[in-house]
Amino acid sequence: DIPTTDKERKQKDDARDSRKIAEQLAGSNLIGIYVPSIEIESDRALLRYRRTQVKEISRNKNRIKSFLYFHGITIPKQFAEKSYWSKHFTKWLLEVELPLQSMRTTLTEIIETVEFIRKSQYRLLRKIRLLSQTEKYKANASFLISVPGVGLKTVMSFLTEVDDITRFKNLDQLCSFVGLIPTTNSSGEKESIGNITKRQNKVLRSIIIESSWIAIRNDPALMLAYQNLTKRMKPTKAIIKIAKKLINRMRYVLKNQTFYETAVVQ
Repeated sequence: DIPTTDKERKQKDDARDSRKIAEQLAGSNLIGIYVPSIEIESDRALLRYRRTQVKEISRNKNRIKSFLYFHGITIPKQFAEKSYWSKHFTKWLLEVELPLQSMRTTLTEIIETVEFIRKSQYRLLRKIRLLSQTEKYKANASFLISVPGVGLKTVMSFLTEVDDITRFKNLDQLCSFVGLIPTTNSSGEKESIGNITKRQNKVLRSIIIESSWIAIRNDPALMLAYQNLTKRMKPTKAIIKIAKKLINRMRYVLKNQTFYETAVVQ
């Protein structure tokens, strides 16, 4: 980051920006970013596109719900209470009575869009599974998947986003990269620690937190830690600390090239 005054932000132009960059370079104040290989970038794009598909499916499902609500159609209780869209629910959507043909066409098109993306998602998942078995990823993937709560998609997202685990000198640097550190504001003897930072790797932070919720159900040590944390903070804050512990375990198995051994709680 390059320090910027309020005046420079409000009177921004290329000449000022170029001069500031040149001054920072002359003073050796800039740190170069990590540039992954073309292969890693390509594999990363594959994993990221799958997450895009997940979001697209959610958007289209919400469109269906909004469409039904707008036209006063109530979803049956046996379907409304479930987050998972079963084949029976899809069948109901295709057969529900609608007063106009245009309404039926609209609803059918959205349903077919969801099914098309879902089939593409399954194809991508098979390709990701095959990618995890290649020489480049096989060993590290097997180490990571031994950690409770960490599945194939989390493993491959972590490996493609991080690439070289040794580029992070310690756990704090890795957590900072993921976006699991708080904002701070210190002045003199006063120190204020705020909420989690907005600076993040959007892919990793969300997927690690998702995995942390699964991990506390499968790892007794993490469940105990989570229960102790929730005694003094909200569950949403407690899970962030669990996420840090999970990242620490993932970092450990990669650095030491070993499988994780689940802790036993007495």
